[in-house]
Amino acid sequence: MTRIVVLGGYGVFGSRIAERLARDPALRVIVAGRSLASAEAKRDALAAQATAKIEAAALDVMAIDADTLRRLGGQIVINAVGPYQAQDYRVARAAIGAGAHYIDLADARAFVTGIAALDAEARSAGVLVTSGASSVPALAAAVIDDLAPRFESLGTLTYAISPGNSFDPGEATVASILGAVGKPFTTLRDGVMATAHGWQPLVTHRGADTGTRWLGACDVPDLDLFPIRYPTLRTQRFLAGVEVRLFHGGLWLLSWLVRAGLAPSVAPLARPLLALKRRLGFLGSDRGLMFIRIDGRDRNREPLSVTWTLVAHQGHGPYIPGIPAVIIARRLAAGLETQRGAMPCLGLVTHADFNREVADLDIRQNLA
Repeated sequence: MTRIVVLGGYGVFGSRIAERLARDPALRVIVAGRSLASAEAKRDALAAQATAKIEAAALDVMAIDADTLRRLGGQIVINAVGPYQAQDYRVARAAIGAGAHYIDLADARAFVTGIAALDAEARSAGVLVTSGASSVPALAAAVIDDLAPRFESLGTLTYAISPGNSFDPGEATVASILGAVGKPFTTLRDGVMATAHGWQPLVTHRGADTGTRWLGACDVPDLDLFPIRYPTLRTQRFLAGVEVRLFHGGLWLLSWLVRAGLAPSVAPLARPLLALKRRLGFLGSDRGLMFIRIDGRDRNREPLSVTWTLVAHQGHGPYIPGIPAVIIARRLAAGLETQRGAMPCLGLVTHADFNREVADLDIRQNLA
């Protein structure tokens, strides 16, 4: 029976990962976090319907070590504790030291792209260490890999994520989002890396199931990883947004304060802005959106544009960021994943893997 430690196992994404893993009788799932009471409450809630064995443990990602993981007997560690921008690799190193595989949901650019620094340690220990097992870069790459054979060359990549307003992200996630508002970063534009700013400009997207949504540029690991993975790319733009335009417009306005140097960051506003969002939770819907548009040339060198759209209904969108980690953990536990070493999460999950894992969720995909 494989023992999987889910750090942040009672949090927004970790709880959903634990819930899905709890369905597997071949697993022992350890719900872990700083609060033992919260971990035990989640354990008890899961145990009512679980076929896996469920345990609880108090673990702090900022004080974790290999000995602690050895005592728990963890064979796979899933780190679902964000934000990752302020973290180092202590959790991954603790997992390596304990001889355990490590998976995280990081979206922090430097954190994900730098994980290969642990490659020699991971190979020596015979474990897999992968970062970014989430919507980006893992799922985005899986979909692009699926669509790429239609093209002779990929020219422009535009893709976005916009959760429904029913999603309650938690203060740490909000602080991570706000920390990027107005901040400069680089993205591929006309074949060269150019400067963009978080949540600028205002971009409009209209969907049949999601209505009109505002989006803005965001910094993600993909902006370094995809130009290498897809070398014919000339322009890459990742966008994100919140469903309620009042909220998105507010973030756009705040971005100008940061860009103008009038405020170093708006991350300290996380708590009051989250409280406001919760009070206005009746606005918007439970529909989450993700889309990927590729413009390029087909095998006859004629212009080709393909758009993949995913809409999650019934509030099922928050499951998506954890699905790649669930897939990889299941494969490791079953002995099907033989990759070892440390790497960003590219090519470890396929679009077909994703479709099988979400078959029970109200997630609808379309290709146009």
